[in-house]
Amino acid sequence: MMKICCVIVLVLVLMGQVPSSVAANCNYMELVVCAGAVTSPQPPSSDCCAKVKEQKTCFCGYLRNPTLRQYVTPQDAQRVAKQCGVALPNC
Repeated sequence: MMKICCVIVLVLVLMGQVPSSVAANCNYMELVVCAGAVTSPQPPSSDCCAKVKEQKTCFCGYLRNPTLRQYVTPQDAQRVAKQCGVALPNC
């Protein structure tokens, strides 16, 4: 379960970022709802997309976390973000 959470977070992190200090509640565990979309071709749920949008400002911090980076590819992160209609900032 923890591995899936990390994968989801990393995917979102790789999508784009803003300094984590700007973010209000950066908790990558909230992205667990995106595990299926990150680890398979299934589309993200509405709950997943809501969390991706909510956590967008946290992505740079997540991306810098080496533990999370090992679970999510940039391609998966970008795919999920795009499917959720989230534009990813550059860190």
